[in-house]
Amino acid sequence: MDTAKIDELCVQTIRFLAIDGVQAANSGHPGMPMGMAPAAYVLWTRQMRHNPANPKWLNRDRFVLSAGHGSMLLYSMLHLCGYNISLDDLKNFRQWSSKTPGHPEYEPDYGIEVTTGPLGQGISNAVGMAIAQKYLAKVFNREGFPIIDYKIFTIAGDGCMQEGVASEASSLAGHLGLDNLIIIYDDNHITIDGSTNLSFSEDVAMRYKAYGWNVIVVDGDGNDLAAIEKAIKKAKKSTGKPTIIKLRSHIAFGSPNKQDTADAHGSPLGADEIKLIKQKFGWDPEKSFYVPEDVKQFMLQTAQAGKKAQAKWEKLFKQYAQSYPDLAKQFEDWSAGKININMDENMPKFEAGSGLATRQASGKVLNALMPKLPFMLGGSADLTPSNNTWFDGAKDFQKSSPEGRYLRFGVREHSMGAILNGISVSGMLRAYGATFLVFSDYMRGAIRVAALSKYPSIFVFTHDSIGLGEDGPTHQPVEHVAALRAIPNLLVFRPADANETAQAWKFILGYKAGPVAICLTRQAVKTIDQQKYGSAANVSKGAYVLVKADNPDVLLLATGSEVGIAVEGAEKLAAEGIKAQVVSMPCWKLFEKQDKSYQDSVLPPNVRARVGIEAGIEQGWCKWLGDKGIFIGMSSFGASAPAKICYEKFGITVANTITAVKKTLGR
Repeated sequence: MDTAKIDELCVQTIRFLAIDGVQAANSGHPGMPMGMAPAAYVLWTRQMRHNPANPKWLNRDRFVLSAGHGSMLLYSMLHLCGYNISLDDLKNFRQWSSKTPGHPEYEPDYGIEVTTGPLGQGISNAVGMAIAQKYLAKVFNREGFPIIDYKIFTIAGDGCMQEGVASEASSLAGHLGLDNLIIIYDDNHITIDGSTNLSFSEDVAMRYKAYGWNVIVVDGDGNDLAAIEKAIKKAKKSTGKPTIIKLRSHIAFGSPNKQDTADAHGSPLGADEIKLIKQKFGWDPEKSFYVPEDVKQFMLQTAQAGKKAQAKWEKLFKQYAQSYPDLAKQFEDWSAGKININMDENMPKFEAGSGLATRQASGKVLNALMPKLPFMLGGSADLTPSNNTWFDGAKDFQKSSPEGRYLRFGVREHSMGAILNGISVSGMLRAYGATFLVFSDYMRGAIRVAALSKYPSIFVFTHDSIGLGEDGPTHQPVEHVAALRAIPNLLVFRPADANETAQAWKFILGYKAGPVAICLTRQAVKTIDQQKYGSAANVSKGAYVLVKADNPDVLLLATGSEVGIAVEGAEKLAAEGIKAQVVSMPCWKLFEKQDKSYQDSVLPPNVRARVGIEAGIEQGWCKWLGDKGIFIGMSSFGASAPAKICYEKFGITVANTITAVKKTLGR
């Protein structure tokens, strides 16, 4: 079979697997895979370096389907190229426990690089991946040894182009000159509502030129394989700029009645329409999930090419290890996630009784550890002096300095979160990014995807309560800690003082099972005496007894800056003969993971008198306080005033704590 015929047959197979999968599920998005099958075919078989036998090969090119609703395109490609996605998996599209859910979910063992579907997240993840590659290449590559030289490809649609997160990330990518990043823009002019001209008439090419991108336009109907390949080759040679290939395509290409219509976007085409399409291209309309033998054998050549590419790389790496043994050892350690320092020995010491904001304590911890953790990158959304995320000796990651480890995200919280996620899946790096806690709302989409996917991203939030004071309710978070705790798989820390902050960071740096958020104060808090009270090392258990009381009358439960209120309250109550056990609860989810005997030792179940103290809303506290407990916190937005006045006016005080205790005890 000549090249043109096998190419056409492969493209048709991709299209038909996609529409058959959507039809079998009676749910999904068939139009995008039909229009973009030629581009995906050219990319995966001719221009992208990957090894289906080892999907996690570190120097593979990365592919991100930012338009994740077209997931059957990705699954069909993975199957045909020889990844661990079977024909039965395609038939189980969108079914319970399937490898092929409705939108791609992070599973590197199957070749799925990131979770996509919320539009624009994929483009932003790809920017993070590109940053990671640039940094790794600068650290490890030496003349004659391009150990890290992979590219990042993403297919995005009109919806991605409209989402703000993609605009934020694309702007930063242009500034950073990420020429290892290539977007193929599926310009099919259709969204769910209908034609894009209902709401989207801007010149995307001009916008990306303004961002500082290289723009390649491929006109036609999206089926010119030679033109697509030429554009990708040109993009791969681009220097100094990322590239977007604007590919004019047609949704549901080949469908007699639904091509170029919104009907083809998010609904099955229907059995009758599928038969018409297959007849149009000379296929047996009665066959579903059919892969011609010629296609099967031809596509599997991709697997062989991938094995050869990795073997060639491994040979190069052996030579590299002989020439640069220390770098090779470092490469292997980073790949294995090793932390080759004793964090306890390197942690700063905090004197009991001193006053220090936990954001400042966090800054001191980062300043002590980051110079010794070269696999860590960090940054801030234009709030570096406030977030305290800079560390001594840090160099900015810029176009001219990709060896820099400090990321200047600009005022772009949402893309910062998604970019962190992209760095986190590099296989070798960790990253943190910071902003004010109230602005976690702007990046919640990225945080949620991180939690769903269990990316080891680190989100640093400062100015965590009404304690930030005069900036007022627009900047004072009251519902945000509760909202973050509501996200499954996300660990949320709110440390009480400098020592708890240090121990939280120690845990976070060793934790890779999912994302973490750490919430820190603007205002100074008193450093608790660990010799007198409980050890902050117990932060790793999520909650612990800070002030021990034998047969306590009441439990005082608190987090963050309010732990100090609980400790002072317990001392005053003791003077009145009331025994209060103070429990610091910096991370609820970690405490929930402890065994019942430990939980009962911290929160004795026979002590029904409980008071919770937190400068946020009450949501979630009922689990710890029960039906007779009293909560001291916020039930409204904050106010513009000095922090001390805010606490007094909203009743988050030692005096109110004592009153609440006496009320619970009936005194």
